[in-house]
Amino acid sequence: MRLVIGNKTYSSWSLRAWAAARLSGLDFEEVLVPLDTPEFASRVRAVSPAARVPVLVDGDLAVWDSLAIIEYLAELAPAGRLWPQDRAARARARSICAEFHSGFPELRGHYPMNLRRTPAPHPRSPDAAKDIARVCEIWRECRAAHAGEGDFLFGAFSAADCFFAPVVTRFLTYLLPMGEVERAYAEAVMAHPILVEWRQGAATETWVVEADEVD
Repeated sequence: MRLVIGNKTYSSWSLRAWAAARLSGLDFEEVLVPLDTPEFASRVRAVSPAARVPVLVDGDLAVWDSLAIIEYLAELAPAGRLWPQDRAARARARSICAEFHSGFPELRGHYPMNLRRTPAPHPRSPDAAKDIARVCEIWRECRAAHAGEGDFLFGAFSAADCFFAPVVTRFLTYLLPMGEVERAYAEAVMAHPILVEWRQGAATETWVVEADEVD
């Protein structure tokens, strides 16, 4: 399999799929296509009609969209336990991922992922504040429901944490308000080997992309 991604510094959707692929334990080739370059659209369109990253290519099959890729990987590698084993927890994990996938436009628009940015406050808006509060609520509720089972949203690191990992980076980069529970969760995510590996890759990049071109 090949996983086509964008810059590790900026591409939050690429991080979600890449982290899930790592978690699955499946072998895959990473293909990085730099964002904001003349060849980006043509190179990505060659494997996906959406011409956006990430794209998972498995033989003649192309799977685009982070959630679709995660579901495909979960089916291919059940031993990877991308989703919680408990049915109720699995349904909740899918729900919070879908909620972020289709919403939170102010949070995503005002605070794009940028692993190169020195942590500092950023102008806020009332709508972004609502998104921030909702994310904190999700993290607190999940951690309370799975206290003692591990450091992550559903105990063990799962697809839900892959999905919220880019959100964690936003909270830390822009010094967004967090309580003790949310901060402990954020620190656990950043210390996970999968996130450490991604960040190390991002640190080697030299490309610079305008903030309003990624979310």
